[in-house]
Amino acid sequence: MSNAPEAARPARQADTRTVTPLRVVVALCLIAPFVAMLWVSSYAKVDPAFIGIPFFYWYQMLWVLISTALTMIAYKLWKHDQASRKQAAEASQEGAGA
Repeated sequence: MSNAPEAARPARQADTRTVTPLRVVVALCLIAPFVAMLWVSSYAKVDPAFIGIPFFYWYQMLWVLISTALTMIAYKLWKHDQASRKQAAEASQEGAGA
């Protein structure tokens, strides 16, 4: 149970569900690899070959690296978003308590 007044809870819950530009970027970073890999017709071909490896294979391996980078970026942005929300919540509690 929380010590927060009942009136403060709905506002706090609504705040955690807010769609911000930062959260949209996080979602795009996480969705992009799925879209790229599920759109098979975009890479179901042999040419251009890279060091003798058909496009079909090296494109997928390239997305392994891209997915890793995008996931790392999404994680860093999410942590930043959570930290700023926590800081804002603490500031609003101090302002309300003063």
